Amino acid sequence: MSGPSIAVLDYGIGNLRSAEKALQRVGGDARLTTWAADVRSADAVVLPGVGAFGACMNALNASGLAGAVRDAVDSGRPFLGICVGMQMLFTTSDEDPDVIGLDIVPGRVRWIPVGVKRPQMQWNRVNVRRSDDPMFAGAEWTNEPWVYFVHSLHGVPDDPDVVAATCEYGGTLNAAFRAGNVFATQFHPEKSGSAGLALLANFVAVTRGR
Repeated sequence: MSGPSIAVLDYGIGNLRSAEKALQRVGGDARLTTWAADVRSADAVVLPGVGAFGACMNALNASGLAGAVRDAVDSGRPFLGICVGMQMLFTTSDEDPDVIGLDIVPGRVRWIPVGVKRPQMQWNRVNVRRSDDPMFAGAEWTNEPWVYFVHSLHGVPDDPDVVAATCEYGGTLNAAFRAGNVFATQFHPEKSGSAGLALLANFVAVTRGR
């Protein structure tokens, strides 16, 4: 492929190939990798995740890739966290209080409020709060697009300005975040139709434009 190289981290949790394939579809040279050397040489890095916060963090640490994640963020290269990959960027989680996250986005991952079904496993509309973010470029992101969620918790950062988008489900939940070169989504862009593919295409474009 001629597109920018994107390392999709494979640390032994869940099926990560859908994120890899979606990024390839929109022009990225995306490859699953288990090697820190591949992360260091990539133009951009993606951290997916499915399942429980603690299990994912333990698997990431055991894989030896946690340090590569921090190095990638510190390097200033475009970095994308997806679903539990997004949650792992936070400091702690109500789901596994004794497990420490990557602490790249200071804050806590908290349960969805009581009164609604958990997990939220459905399409839902998102309200973009940072419309100037390049990840939200294009017509698909101009009018509260529908995206696909599977989650029981959401990230609550110490700095509310980090929140890039929200959704409504038992109250206002945080759905996307921007912290420097890091962008992260609670929803699955690879499963979110045209809006999700547009977001991933924007990630490729940002990477290509560096």
